[in-house]
Amino acid sequence: MTVETGPTAPTIYDVARAAGVSIASVSRVLNGRRNPGSEIRDRVQRAVTELGYVPDSAARALSVRLKEVVGVVMRRPLSAGTPIPAPVLPAGAAGAWDTAGLLGYDAFADETESLQFHDMLNRGVEKAAQRRGFDLLLRSVDITDHDAGRRVLAVARKSDGLILHDGLLNPGQIDEISRQIPIVTLAGIPSPTTANVGSDNVSGMRALARHLLYDHGYSTLGYLSGYSDSPDSQTRLQTLATEAAAAGAVLHTGPQWQGNYYAAGAAVVTERLLASDVPLPRAIVCANDQTALGVMYALRRSGVDVPGQAAVTGFDDIPMARHTRPLLTTVRQPIGELGETAFEVLYSMISRETPAERDISLPTRLMCRESCGCQPGDARLAGVTDLSSVRHLRNR
Repeated sequence: MTVETGPTAPTIYDVARAAGVSIASVSRVLNGRRNPGSEIRDRVQRAVTELGYVPDSAARALSVRLKEVVGVVMRRPLSAGTPIPAPVLPAGAAGAWDTAGLLGYDAFADETESLQFHDMLNRGVEKAAQRRGFDLLLRSVDITDHDAGRRVLAVARKSDGLILHDGLLNPGQIDEISRQIPIVTLAGIPSPTTANVGSDNVSGMRALARHLLYDHGYSTLGYLSGYSDSPDSQTRLQTLATEAAAAGAVLHTGPQWQGNYYAAGAAVVTERLLASDVPLPRAIVCANDQTALGVMYALRRSGVDVPGQAAVTGFDDIPMARHTRPLLTTVRQPIGELGETAFEVLYSMISRETPAERDISLPTRLMCRESCGCQPGDARLAGVTDLSSVRHLRNR
């Protein structure tokens, strides 16, 4: 019998596909490591026989080197009790923020231990990893850590690939590490050596902005941002600014509106805005849902009615958004699917396959609820994404 050795010879990836298992499982069977179970072993051995597979030196090296571990690194936020730096104020506005920080935010004391968005995202990664026979190595890095690159590299040395959360490292750092190990970023910028998985921020924010500007007729908006270096927050702001300018509306942004993606930080920023002499805009658009929860909490503590005096919106549609009062108008992104997709892309890179796409954008959906001013219980509006349909329904 002659075994093919040319370019059409079966590979370890062909064996994995034929057996319907992961490369990690094939590796375990071929190398006798970590008993994979009799059913999987039989499927792999049958595929090896049927394909006439003979491991070459590269395949042997891959199977021996594979750790069956993927590292996931995210930014750890400031604790709820950490002061939010006072913003840079315009000339003549000295003292406008003297009352900042007076509210207590016991409601958010454990927020950094219950990261709804991150938990849902990591759970998506975990589900995909389990299907492929991989384990996860989770690590958080403080947002003020100036040595984050070294800490991420330490995780990389223990992993077959890395998934990096929003804005964790600068492009130069990512490029350097990605030449040693495959990297997929979440809400980042793809490069020739990395891939990125995110949501369609532009379409989602455009739909939300037009709903506020045209369906509700709001002419003044404010954007309470996430981290200043977050690509997601920046894209959402740019889209909102474009839509506001096209509608002739006023958009409030800048240092006074700088948040950190968390409810406690948003509550502090909102308190400072309320303490200033500048009137609140008619609608406050938040970078994410947790920010919106903090805004609504601070407004409620100050007697500001939502949405009667100030509409508030979020982005993400975390479960809590569906249980607030008023119900939170937001943009839904498929959080768990983001994590699963990120792992599958990384897995293909670990398997030495070129990703079909290096910049994957998953669809978003506008969820119209009460906090923007839509009428409670109006089922005709809830979850409608076609804005022309929304306007038509309103005019009936």
